[in-house]
Amino acid sequence: MAVTEQRNLFNPEIESLAGQYAKAMGQQATKPFTAADITAMAPQVAPQTALQQQATGLTTAGIGAYSPYVGRAATGLAGAGTDLAGAQTGLGAIGTQYADPARAAAGQAQTTLAGVSPYISAAGTGLAGAGTTLGAAGTQLTGAQTGLGTAGTDLTAAQTAMGGVSPYITGAAGLTGTGAGTGAGSIASYMSPYQQQVIDTTLAEFDKQAAMRQQGISDAAVALGGFGGGREGVMQSEYQTQSDKDRAALQAQLQQQGFSQAQAARQADMASRLGIGQAQAGMAQGLAGMAGQRGALAQGQAGMAGQRAGLAGQQAAFAQGQLGLGGALQSLAQSQLGAGQAYLAPGQMMAGIAGQQAGMAGQRAALAQQELAGAGALQGFQGADIARAGQVGAADQAYAQAVKDADREKARMGLYEPMERLGWLGSGLTGLMGGMGPQYQFQTQANPSPLATALGIGSTLGGIYGNVMGTGK
Repeated sequence: MAVTEQRNLFNPEIESLAGQYAKAMGQQATKPFTAADITAMAPQVAPQTALQQQATGLTTAGIGAYSPYVGRAATGLAGAGTDLAGAQTGLGAIGTQYADPARAAAGQAQTTLAGVSPYISAAGTGLAGAGTTLGAAGTQLTGAQTGLGTAGTDLTAAQTAMGGVSPYITGAAGLTGTGAGTGAGSIASYMSPYQQQVIDTTLAEFDKQAAMRQQGISDAAVALGGFGGGREGVMQSEYQTQSDKDRAALQAQLQQQGFSQAQAARQADMASRLGIGQAQAGMAQGLAGMAGQRGALAQGQAGMAGQRAGLAGQQAAFAQGQLGLGGALQSLAQSQLGAGQAYLAPGQMMAGIAGQQAGMAGQRAALAQQELAGAGALQGFQGADIARAGQVGAADQAYAQAVKDADREKARMGLYEPMERLGWLGSGLTGLMGGMGPQYQFQTQANPSPLATALGIGSTLGGIYGNVMGTGK
């Protein structure tokens, strides 16, 4: 029978290239990467630049750099507290050392002046008796009686004047002591009606300025890229704590100033009352002296009237003695009032010193605030230097890292170039072998025989083998 045979063969040149490709692949596989090759291709990290190291050093050195400012501020505030304590102690000592003795002296003067009235009353009685005796002496004693009557009127006026001294002394005595409470004579009654308005306005301005400075901290943190960070939180906390202390110190200073002014006005009122009482007592003393002169004139007229005039003179002399005792007691009362005023003058001086201490405390608090502001400025400048050095250093480090990455890629390309060339050749062979058909065909017509049958079987097996080997290639 007839046998038809067909073979699909590749181009011999492609077969040759395939053999070369397989050989090159084997040779390449026997050449592993060396340690130096692997090191050249390994990723590398660029070290920190000098600017980055400088930024790190500045950050380390800047931590706690504001501590001296804060320490000096704390010392200043402690000194302010000491000054305020001294002012309070001085004001408290005024009552014990000066106000209490002045009040005691005023009370003694009031008691002494109260003892003057009996003597004046007795003198009036004696002079009235002398007038009666002289009236019995006749016409010559009429003038003496009239004079003595007028003297009695003067003594009565003196007594009335002396009675008017007591309210002023009592009023001055009511202004001694601590002045606690809210009634008349208390320190609260001498306080300015605008005191609270002044304090509220001052504290409102303080709060406004504090809020502006606190906003400045947030603005600086935003400018430095640290808004909402831990450092900003610490700065905000420290600033708020110090601002609260400064506000309390300012409020205490304003209240202490109002208290000192009210206390000084109260002391001046007491001194005025004592002065008016002293003038009233002087007028009474003048009237008593005039009554004495009238009594002496009546005594001279009584001498002309004989025995009755002598008796009237003795009565007038007795009245004069009573008036002398009253005058002595009145002088003693004036001396006691003078001693009380002598205590008031050092007390006013002590109040002035306490006011100066309170002012010094305010100055110390202001200096402490300036120290804290210096600490904030130092942190701000250091933060700006650190941020600028870190940014420039990061740019330099990024450039150095790019250079290292380029060197690494260059080394990798050199080592992989043979493999990529073989891969390119293999891709080309695959395209040629898969896209090309058989180069020639032949057919044989022969009678069937055992040999032909065997040859057909061999051809079939050879084609199968070729297809397998071609697929493998």
